[in-house]
Parts: sequence; C-alpha cells; structure tokens
Amino acid sequence: MPKNRSGGGLTATQQAAKFLGVSVLSGVVLAGIAMPAAGALGLAAKGTVQGFDEIPANMKRPPLSQRTQILDADGGLIATVYSRDRTVVPLEKISPYMQKAIVAIEDSRFYEHGAIDLKGVLRAVNRNAQEGGVAQGASTLTQQYVKNVFVEAAGDDRDKFAQATQQTLGRKIQELKYAIQVEKELGKKKILENYLNITFFGQQAYGIEAASQRYFSKRAEDLTLGEAAMLAGLVQSPSRYDPVNDVQEATERRNVVLQRMAAVGDISQAEADRAKAEPIGLRITRPKNGCITARDGAGFFCDYVREVFLSDPVFGKSREERAKVWNRGGLTIRTTLDPQAQKSTQDSLKDHVYQDDKVAAAVTMVQPGTGKILAMGQSKPYGFGKNETQINYSVNRSMGGSNFGFPTGSTFKPFVAAAAIEQGKPPSQVYPSPYKMPYPDSVQSCSGKPWRNVGGDMVENENESEVGPYALREAMEKSVNTYFVQMLGEIGMCPVVEMTDKLGVVMGDDEKLPEKPSALTLGSQGMSPLTMAAAYATFANRGTFCTPTAIESIKTSEGRSLRVPRSTCERAMTERTADTINTLLRGVVDSGTGQEAGLQSRDSAGKTGTTDSRRNAWFVGYTPNLSGAVWVGSPTQQVKMESITIGGRYHDKVFGGKVPGPIWKDAMSGALEGHPGPDFTRVTIPEAQKPQPPNPGGDDKPGGGTGGDRPFPGFSFPTDVLSGGAQTGGGGNGNGNGGNGNGPGGRDR
Repeated sequence: MPKNRSGGGLTATQQAAKFLGVSVLSGVVLAGIAMPAAGALGLAAKGTVQGFDEIPANMKRPPLSQRTQILDADGGLIATVYSRDRTVVPLEKISPYMQKAIVAIEDSRFYEHGAIDLKGVLRAVNRNAQEGGVAQGASTLTQQYVKNVFVEAAGDDRDKFAQATQQTLGRKIQELKYAIQVEKELGKKKILENYLNITFFGQQAYGIEAASQRYFSKRAEDLTLGEAAMLAGLVQSPSRYDPVNDVQEATERRNVVLQRMAAVGDISQAEADRAKAEPIGLRITRPKNGCITARDGAGFFCDYVREVFLSDPVFGKSREERAKVWNRGGLTIRTTLDPQAQKSTQDSLKDHVYQDDKVAAAVTMVQPGTGKILAMGQSKPYGFGKNETQINYSVNRSMGGSNFGFPTGSTFKPFVAAAAIEQGKPPSQVYPSPYKMPYPDSVQSCSGKPWRNVGGDMVENENESEVGPYALREAMEKSVNTYFVQMLGEIGMCPVVEMTDKLGVVMGDDEKLPEKPSALTLGSQGMSPLTMAAAYATFANRGTFCTPTAIESIKTSEGRSLRVPRSTCERAMTERTADTINTLLRGVVDSGTGQEAGLQSRDSAGKTGTTDSRRNAWFVGYTPNLSGAVWVGSPTQQVKMESITIGGRYHDKVFGGKVPGPIWKDAMSGALEGHPGPDFTRVTIPEAQKPQPPNPGGDDKPGGGTGGDRPFPGFSFPTDVLSGGAQTGGGGNGNGNGGNGNGPGGRDR
C-alpha cells in the first residue's frame, strides 16, 4: 500500500512517480495500438499469440464448447454431457433488454467508439491515478470478447489459461490489436452476439441461453427487464453477485445495472424504479451433466458411446484430437438404444438382483443382422456411492469395462460345435463322454506345435450320473463337459480359434484366446456380455456376424452430419451350420439346462454357463430378431454363489439356468413385446446310433487281450474312466493359472 502523509494524501515524490507512471502507461498503450508488429516491445516472447498481425480464423467464429445431447433410437434424450454448459443462439433469440443491459453496464459507448474507447482509456487512467489503484478498467466489449476467445481456447489447460489472463503489457496490446481487426471483420451486432454466447455467467452456465435457463428456467429471448439486468450484472464477478448464494448482493448489483440503463437512455427512470421494486424471482434449474443423469439405467451405455467416440479414428486421427471434438460438444448423437428394450432390461434386473446384493448382474442386447446395441444395463447403478460403480460390466476394459471380463463357462460350447460342424462333423456325432477323464495327451494347435497335457489335468461333468456315450444334441442340452473336450481333441484347436475370430470373440482385455483346451471348450477365460451377445447374434442371423455398433448419426450445432462408424457384416459359417446350432440350442431351452429361460410365445434358443466354484453364471440366448447375454457374479470374483440370497431369493447353488435364465426371459419378453415373432429355420438331426457299452467280461473291452475293435476309434481311455469310476488327478483352479492353465475343474454348466 502507498505510504500516506500524516495529513493524508501522497507525498510530492509519490505524486510525481504516479504521474510519470500514468503518462508512460497511456503513451505505451496508444503507441501499441499503432505498432505494426510486436517485436518493438519484445512481445514475441513465449506465451504470446502467434501471427500477431493476422486475425486468427477462430476469432471471427470461435468453436465454442456447447452441450452434447445423446439420444436413443426414437429421439428421446438419454443424457446431456458437456465440458461447458452452453447453447449458442443468434442475436434475434436474445431479449432486447439483455442486449441493452450488457452494453449499458459493460461498455455504454459500444456503438459510438471503435475497437478501443480512447476516452474510456484516458478516463480510467485518470480515475485510477486519483484512487491510487485500479478502480476502473477501460476494456471495451470487443476487447473483453477477444480475451474470452483465448480463455475458451485454453479450455482446461492451466498454462494456456494463465497466458490468456496474464496481466502483462504485451497481452494487453495484443488484445487491442485483435480488437481492431475483429471490429473490422465482424461489426457491432456480430460482436455482441458472440460476446453474449461466450461469456461466463456463473453456476456452470456459459453464454446467455444457458444462464437464462439456469437462473430463470426460460429462454434468453423471454427475459424480462429485471432478469436481464441481473444477468448483465453477473459478468463483472459471477461469484460475488451470485443470486443463489447472496440474493441481497445480486439485487443491489441488478439495481446498479437498471440505473445505468436509465442513465444512458435505454429505459425511463420509471421503468427502472418498477424493476428495482421487483424481487429477483429465481427459478433455478439445476445442471444435469454427464452419463450419471441418464434415464432407465442407460448411464453405462452413455459412457460406452463416449468411449466409442474417443477411440474410433473416424472422429479424429488421435485420441487427443477426438477428445477436443468431444469437449467442444454441440453435438446431437442419435444412438441405437431401444427405449423399450432398455426399460425391460432394467426392470428385469431390479426384480431379480438387488443393488446391495453380494453379486452383480449385467445384461446386453444386440440386434442380429445389424449389430445394433439395443440395451445395456446392470444391477449396480452408475455412480460414485455405496453399491454404485462406474465400471461397465457389459464391455471390455478398453471401453470402460472390467479388467479381464468374466469366465463364460459352458456358453462357449456352441462355438466348439459350430467349428466341428464346419469341419464336417455330423450333428449326430457320438463320444464316450465319461463322468471324469484327463484332457487329451495332445491337441493340435494353429501354430503346428501341439498342446500337451504334461500336468495330467482332468475334466469332469457336473453330476456323476452324466456318463456317456452321448450324441451332440443331448450333450449340448445337458452341457456335458467331457463330450466337448473329446470333440476338441479330435478336430484340434485351430478350427475353434478360427471360428471365434470370425465371431469377434476376444477376452475382456481385448487379447485373443489362448490355445488351451479349457479356454476353447469350457469358457475358462473372461469375456464381456457384449462380446457374447454379438457372437450369438451370428447364429440368429444364420451365420453372418455383424460388429456391434452404438451410434446411428451425429450432427453438429450447425446441422452438419459427421461420419459415424458402421457395423461390418461378414459370413462366419454356413447357413446350414447356423441353422443346426439354432436347432441344438433350441433344445437347451425346451428340455435342457435352460428351460427356465425359454420364451413361450416365440422361438428362442440359448445356452447356460456356470464356472468353477460358481463364481460366474451366464445365460446367452436369442430369438431370430434379438440376442441377449446375461452375466451374474462377483466383479472381484471373490464370491462363490452357494448358499446365497440374490434378489431376495435363497439359492443352495446358482446355475446359469436358475438366476441368469429368468433375468434373460423377463428382459427379452418385455423388449420383444409387440414385435414380430419369426421362427428359426430348423434342420433335422437324426438320432445317433450309440454303441453299446463294452462287455466287462468280454474280449472286446478296451485294453483287453484280444485287441478287438474299439467302439470309438481315435480314443483310448482307462477302463475306470469309460465306466465313470473315480480317477485321481488335479482339476484346474478356475483362474487358468494352475497346471497348464486348464481352468475350471468341471463345475461348468
């Protein structure tokens, strides 16, 4: 603070210094206006704007951050997301009161002076000298607009923001130079329009339209005199004059604006007095920003749409470039989400799994033939509180999902069957399928180097009563583990790898499946519900796989359409193979492990899956026009679903058909209500001729002395294995980490 004499005022020395400072400042500012380049004052230092003598293109029409609306397939609003809440409107959509109020209080000579108000500069210099500090500024509306453009361009970058707001002579002169050019290029009305759209009004509201909605729940064109005056008063200090936190301070500031409007002749004194007598009259609309506000549990789908935008090169060459487009906003994104399917999904989840249960559930629905994601929900809501999460259990890690997905259990078996049928295996194929057996000694891989069971790992069926021989239909309906391990042993792993590649099947971390029997038969590796729903949709689509897609169209605030990623569809198997799988999986819901999931009113098919120690339970099923995957389990994989209550119902043991199945049934029934119910194209699967079990006392017993013909060429098992007897040996550990990584030890249905 300046040192005062005892009698008040400044000393002679101080007065002389201040006069000199004022003179120098005035001279430099005025000289700076005329300087052709910045170099004379060293203004080319780091942090200054490049191209000093040329107005940037975005100064004329800056790309302002605005709201982005995410819509469902019917055009209904899912959520509004933004980095800055702003809706740009033309000047004719802004109340005349607002236009006059902002000019009166911020730059009353706006229409009289050029870019720089020389009278204002001199008046401010003189006033500041008298006050001994900065009592009055001299920035015109045009200069303020220029400054706001650079603040907007800085975004969340602290360094750039500091550069845009630094109180230096160099920045000030740059601001003046640009103001001159902006006035020449745009004219007064356009500058006023841009200013009102870029300015911050507090309470997260940028631009007059957002401010009008925030404080008064109305459009900017409908603002009254008093309302316009209050908003105009906020610009100088949005926090100090915030009417939400201090209505008295805001009222006094509004009255200052009203009096100023009367003083410059915009309104009469009587009008000003009437407006002053009115209360502020706030009608606050709280900001609703982000996927957390999405309706019908669509927050996770909303977040998935964002991840698609940020990861797909169609929206920009780099993630940084795409992020800039997303943060700038102003987009209208119409998605594939079907509101009927989404509501049905959430209703079913709420009925069957409670938010505070020890386990969670996730459901994803995909449309066969288009790849459109029609629903995506889960039992634990999108949020930050207790029993809430931001992890999307339906998708892969790269898109906001869990680290590795969730082991799928026997829902993987149809992929093995499809690969075998494509290799020429008949659907009547029979294998011994004992209750318990070792994995084959050797299984051919894609690399040509066979996998070998060096650890003697074992596989077993769910129940000891499940003893073959079985044909494919019965093995699929009963989910017989040993059958599919034998099938893999005969066809090798490469056909299954090739099939899953065509079906878009990858692990939850986006890596390819390892070439190990447990991974390629019993679903020991983690995957996402979206991956499984899209793969099964291929069966419904008679063998053609379509990549999942979530975005239908995107339009900018100017109405320009952006390119969006499209689903690509390619044949993964013959129609005959797909029809055969559909017939087999129809049997699963008719008379197999998935009976509680079967739809009574239309053709449906599907497969159950339950992993080792019952940490995960699945049902993946479909109709000809909708595919859906349901997962139930602990996201941390720490809960064994035995003697457990889920959704208020006690379960001794959880099976894929007992909890996920009913969730799927209710969700699909509601999603398909009112839609056509086409039938599958079925195939006739002949009854298999099962060979009689070997005669224990005869010479044809495998391994017997006579060496007679074996009933199952290509396989040789110990006697007690064929008869279903006990066999020593270690099963997998359920994580793919024990022995040779053979995963689940057989509790897999």
